[in-house]
Amino acid sequence: MFEAVRKNKRISQVILAIIIIPFAFFGMDAYFSGAPGGGEVATVGKSKITVMEFDRALREQQDRIRELSGGQVDRAMFESEFFRRSVLNGLINQRVLQLYAEDQRIVVTPPQLQEFIASLPAFQDEGQFSLERYERLLRAQGMSPAMFEASVAQDIRVQAVSRAIGDTAFVGTPSVSRFVEAQLEEREIRDFPVEVERFVDAVELSEDEMRAFYDADTTRFERPERVRVEYVVFDEAAVMAQLDIDEARIEAFYEGNRDRYGVPEERRARHILIQVDPDATEEVAAEAQARAREILDALREDPSRFEELAREHSQDPGSARDGGNLGFFGRGMMVEAFDEAVFGMELNEISDLVRTDFGFHVIEVTGINPETFRPLAEVRDEIAREVGRQEASSQFAILAEQFANTVYEQPDSLEPAAELLGLEVRTSDWIERESGTLAGFRSDRLMNELFSTDAREFRENVEAVEVERGTLISARIIDYEAPARLPFDEVREAIEREMRVERAAVLAREEGEAKLEMVRAGEPVEEIEWSTIRRVQRGSPTLPAAAMDAIFRAPSTELPAHVGVPLPDGSYALYRIESVQRPELEADDPRLRLVAQQYEQIMAQKDFDAYLSALRERYPVQIRAAALRSVEP
Repeated sequence: MFEAVRKNKRISQVILAIIIIPFAFFGMDAYFSGAPGGGEVATVGKSKITVMEFDRALREQQDRIRELSGGQVDRAMFESEFFRRSVLNGLINQRVLQLYAEDQRIVVTPPQLQEFIASLPAFQDEGQFSLERYERLLRAQGMSPAMFEASVAQDIRVQAVSRAIGDTAFVGTPSVSRFVEAQLEEREIRDFPVEVERFVDAVELSEDEMRAFYDADTTRFERPERVRVEYVVFDEAAVMAQLDIDEARIEAFYEGNRDRYGVPEERRARHILIQVDPDATEEVAAEAQARAREILDALREDPSRFEELAREHSQDPGSARDGGNLGFFGRGMMVEAFDEAVFGMELNEISDLVRTDFGFHVIEVTGINPETFRPLAEVRDEIAREVGRQEASSQFAILAEQFANTVYEQPDSLEPAAELLGLEVRTSDWIERESGTLAGFRSDRLMNELFSTDAREFRENVEAVEVERGTLISARIIDYEAPARLPFDEVREAIEREMRVERAAVLAREEGEAKLEMVRAGEPVEEIEWSTIRRVQRGSPTLPAAAMDAIFRAPSTELPAHVGVPLPDGSYALYRIESVQRPELEADDPRLRLVAQQYEQIMAQKDFDAYLSALRERYPVQIRAAALRSVEP
């Protein structure tokens, strides 16, 4: 079984991901049932999933999502119980498979494990396993080889179980063929809409009917509870505003990073190369040197012949045809001897012979671009911002703790925290719990705090909530309004519109169905002006779902065929089906294989989910909901 796993690239990628993103989802503790954590979030059979394991998995999954989304993540998602349970569910599934693999005595021998780890590119240097690289990378993750090898062996066993289940999925060719043919079927149609708006103004409504509609549902027209709050925002900008970056630090940063604010000197040169192998005999080297010397002597007599002699004699295939020209380059871009010669010469000077590993060179400097630097005055603000960001980053955690402590310890006002940290106390407009934002941030946790009974009754500061990485908000209620039914006059217009559209939709449907019966009976209907022909394909819907369903359900034995469908906006649409085109697929059509693979993946996932459900009955799962909610996001 291990051999099958070892040869599978997908599993190799999984293990490699474990190395590059250190146990990003499950964490090291997921491999040891007895890990300490101060209680458990769940138990699987006799094995515990600790708070520590869950906390690590939660944070690693958050970081992974942030990385994949470029940091643009709604923090409310991270605070939701659905997200927490999905992470815990992954840990439970992993543990179930581990326990099953142990019960089945799936073994990974030390030689097999060594061979597998040695084959991973992350631990290789020039294609060969590097023990030094292996140990260094593990040390960087705070792991010993024994810990890592135990986790990899465990993961291989789990993957072996997973693959054995997933590989059993099978899809028959005839069913795939019928499915693809159905999806590719096209029908040519014309349509005629009976628009609901034609009937809206014709609907008659009385005041009593609208009031009855209003009174029929006492909760429908209720405005939810809402609050107005004072709040303060603490973030990196608030820290930076307090910093005083003096001139000495700016100058020191400038001098220490001059290469960031300028372009180093560049030189243009051309050369003539007479090649000599580094380990050539003295006799061969002397012969090459003599040839190079002849060329140099010719150039001393007539420097204008450099381009001509380079094309004729240079053995550098890259530059000879261009007269030996190498273009502009900076220090360190050429081999050391060549580099020293070029940057030690004057403009238009021709060097003596220069020996490198390539042979003998005759060099001429043909251009010099001196180093240029942006003056300090030009980059002062840029440096001040960068130094400020560095300083703010180092102080943020300390000041954030001060902020959180102050709003908690002095709960009657936000002013002490604002004065301590130079923040502004702001006032919000009305905020509703379900849709409310504060300072442009949406946080379920912050809304839950603000709409709690304590916050409403005592009007104290709520605890500082991290609404986004590096941004904390605390607030206190200054006004509260309980849920209240909106007055009839305030919602009258909306009620009237809704009732008119609802009744107009009935009229549109009645007229549409009447016209449908007439065209099906072959009677002429002067009001109907069918649209131009267009094609629709079952697998690529371009009409509302109800319309697509009706069009492709219609019998195609006698054409044209007619169907009618109510539309989501209340209108009614008639469709005239003119023709049907069904594809003819060859047995080797690549689309069949593609769909079969996708179908097999779906079936494999269903089989795997069913198997996991069975294993979760074999190893009973218990979740401590309180512990699940107690872990900070």
